[in-house]
Amino acid sequence: MRNPPSALGAPAARREGRDKVTGTARYAAEHTPPGCAYARAVPATVARGRITAVDDSAALAVPGVLAVLSPRSAPALCKADDPTLYLLQDDDVPHHGWYVALVVADTPEAAREAAQALRIEYATEPHDVTLRADHPDAYTPEEANGGHPGTRERGDAKGAFAGSARQVDASYSVAPLHNHPMEPHATTARWDGDRLTVHDSSQGASTVRKVLAGLFDLPEEKVTVVSEHVGGGFGSKGTPRPQVVLAAMAAKHVGRPVKLTLSRRELAAVVGHRAPTLHRIRLGAEADGTLVSVDHDVTTYTSRIKEFVEQAAVPARVMYGSAHSRTTHRVVPLDVPSPSWMRAPGEAPGMYVLESAMDELAEAVGLDPVELRILNEPENEPDSGKPFSSRHLVECLREGARRFGWADRDPSVRARREGRALVGTGVAAATYPVMVSPSRASARALPDGSYLVRINATDIGTGARTVLAQVAADALAVPLDSVRTEIGSTDLPPASLAGGSSGTASWGWAVHEACTALAGRLAAHRGPVPAEGLEEVADTAGTADAESPYARHAFGAHFAEVRVDTVSGEIRVSRLLGVYAAGRILNARTAKAQFIGGMTMGIGMALTEGSQLDPVFGDFVERDLASYHVPCHADVPDIEAHWVDEEDGHLNPMGSKGIGEIGIVGTAAAIGNAVHHATGIRFRELPLTPSHLLSAGL
Repeated sequence: MRNPPSALGAPAARREGRDKVTGTARYAAEHTPPGCAYARAVPATVARGRITAVDDSAALAVPGVLAVLSPRSAPALCKADDPTLYLLQDDDVPHHGWYVALVVADTPEAAREAAQALRIEYATEPHDVTLRADHPDAYTPEEANGGHPGTRERGDAKGAFAGSARQVDASYSVAPLHNHPMEPHATTARWDGDRLTVHDSSQGASTVRKVLAGLFDLPEEKVTVVSEHVGGGFGSKGTPRPQVVLAAMAAKHVGRPVKLTLSRRELAAVVGHRAPTLHRIRLGAEADGTLVSVDHDVTTYTSRIKEFVEQAAVPARVMYGSAHSRTTHRVVPLDVPSPSWMRAPGEAPGMYVLESAMDELAEAVGLDPVELRILNEPENEPDSGKPFSSRHLVECLREGARRFGWADRDPSVRARREGRALVGTGVAAATYPVMVSPSRASARALPDGSYLVRINATDIGTGARTVLAQVAADALAVPLDSVRTEIGSTDLPPASLAGGSSGTASWGWAVHEACTALAGRLAAHRGPVPAEGLEEVADTAGTADAESPYARHAFGAHFAEVRVDTVSGEIRVSRLLGVYAAGRILNARTAKAQFIGGMTMGIGMALTEGSQLDPVFGDFVERDLASYHVPCHADVPDIEAHWVDEEDGHLNPMGSKGIGEIGIVGTAAAIGNAVHHATGIRFRELPLTPSHLLSAGL
């Protein structure tokens, strides 16, 4: 009997798509056990200080209120490794929006009313929320996010820059950015004796389980975390957030299930954000454009309770060849909410700056920006010296230029005008590292001829269920519709979180191994499959996390056309094209959606998304989607994503690379470079708002 065509690469439709559009899929806040109560968290209204008094009499008088928890009355938690989760345990207020109380009531309306009635007094302390490159408290961390060294030097970057024929020395800045997933953070928690079950909006249920077990002094096997459907996260749900701890605490205290959903306006202060970054970048080159020196300094902030350093200088370590390199991070502890992961942490702001500076260098040298990047292609990864497992950036640039019609571009700035609009085009490269973590999976053959794959993967809207079924069907050599998948619960074999564009590589590796073992067992099996089925389990610990002798990255190229209104200062992206080299594409339909989603987020980073901290009150000014603007369909009239075929045998059994984040990397730079081409003015601060353009004298 002939094997069915391979399921990998096919544009299979999302398995849960119909459930989501018909409302059948249940998210964390949509689980309502009998007797469920509702909680409302109370944020601090001061930027720094201590609680001196809590008057809960009016709150407790609201009909239906069950309890008011504060540092004076909340159950004790075990010490947390993550200080942002050690909630209601002392009177300290480290930043505006820090949770200082929790109200529990029979209805969400009563909880909200009681939260507004609660009176809390503070002793305030002087605060500082303003990031400056010359801040006296700035220091160089040992490590930035991801374990990257805070500083890396190769050769004499400063000396080589001083002696170079062509130089770029520029300062750039990126404003704070917020994740704002469609589904706000929510948890429904229930205790059955000493067993805890939570439905949580999380990118990694296994991590949530471990943290809850530690905080409540429980064996992990007595905690079940379910994250079956998650409405986006973009990093903000990559680690446990306050709502899961508070819901579990409240449920234990009142002896009833408790549901806690954070409001949109609370998210900016309590679920992480991309910290602002201040950059100084210096590129030195020969007269023909060959780089001799790359020097990238980044200054960012962290909170006073938890260090997080956006690794924005790291891309400059790996992207282009140069004999001399220096990349540094400096961080300032301020009275701000703790920053955390946001889609493509490090690469998104870092590549915006590097690719903008490369555009500046192309202009200084008089070389086409595409050709400048090709000229500086390295043979090996510059930082580690390792050979690339595969690197097809040149192919992406060439194919993107062909599709975009780059050869017809007039390189002169401010050369094309249509009515009151200035039109320009720009290009930027993109990269994102290949990451993979150990996971476990089981695969079972059933008597009816179907197969069941089980793994605690998390589908945050990317189509993980579908792609894992494709991996399984391919390894088993069976039709795709014969494979079922179960994901999103700690009752399943443990797996890594959905983050770092590592999910499919990590989970798919375990699924492939389990299914390959099952296929071998079935081939040797005689007789019918027993009633209980035949099962194999795979654990990729020791293999998926083994040190690789290769530098493994995905690459891409972005091309943008913009129209700048000289009267209003408004920028419209009229065309956006991305071409990627990301290993084997496992599902053409979901991959294109991921690429386009990232590119759309890059438009927001470039043009509309940005936040600011009020220096007087210490809180973010833009705290909802009315003031924090994300792109909509009208903002992306013509957007395309393509890829080049890439075979790479040094990754995982599927030959795939992560695709969830590379779409945002480089998009902002391509748009910024296009704005410069249109206007002749170099803007170095994101987002590129109309006020910035008009103040520059369009």
